[in-house]
Amino acid sequence: MAVPGTLAIYRKQKPTEGGFVSTKPKILIVDDDPDLRKGLNLRLRANHYETSYATDGFSAIAMAQKERPDLIILDIGLPAGDGFVVLDRLQQSAALSAIPVIVLTARDPQFNRERTLQAGATAFLQKPADNSELLNVIRATLNPAWPGTAGAS
Repeated sequence: MAVPGTLAIYRKQKPTEGGFVSTKPKILIVDDDPDLRKGLNLRLRANHYETSYATDGFSAIAMAQKERPDLIILDIGLPAGDGFVVLDRLQQSAALSAIPVIVLTARDPQFNRERTLQAGATAFLQKPADNSELLNVIRATLNPAWPGTAGAS
């Protein structure tokens, strides 16, 4: 449990012999581009996040159900169910609908930004995303009271 006035970025807790110990926030990366997945994995792990990945829409839903990530980074152009199918399935599941989703895509932002937000995404970023912008959106999404965000006090 977070102490008031502290950053509550470490959300999940695992039981241990001596009580509870915090673990790193888990992010599910959903993208079919292996180079992008590798780059995101390195950046996120360097910033103290756990990562897992899926390469298509079908495995994204299965991984979300199995892993229960704290956040999902989702591409729209995916094989076996595009990002909109994934968003729809997440929203239909009581267990998964509260997981925030950041859409990270190369698709046209003028058409897709509004469509993804209406489908349930928390944020929309255009590829290639600036590293600091992506990390700031992740931090603000996982912890609205993160310094420098609108929810900070």
